[in-house]
Amino acid sequence: MSSKAGAKIFKQRCDQCHTVEAGGKHKTGPNLHGLIGRKTGQAPGFTYTDANKNKGITWDKETLDVYLTNPKKYIPGTKMVFAGLKKKKDRDSLIAYLYETTK
Repeated sequence: MSSKAGAKIFKQRCDQCHTVEAGGKHKTGPNLHGLIGRKTGQAPGFTYTDANKNKGITWDKETLDVYLTNPKKYIPGTKMVFAGLKKKKDRDSLIAYLYETTK
């Protein structure tokens, strides 16, 4: 798993809706800084669906892996329109990037 490969995936698949830097603005999706260890639907200042707020899981490698495979299946009712990453290698790389950049 490579955070460098994950950075490329983020730029191609996520950047249009999310930011990762501390103090970054919300776009269509929330800023992801502080994501790891945070419960779903909890980024300050972002309006989440009830589905996201009520899912009640904490973001870590395992929950992100399941979510990024098929977001709408994992959190029915989410407004995230991303179809998911089918390749485990791609998910692992993206998760490595998120761990590195959202601390």
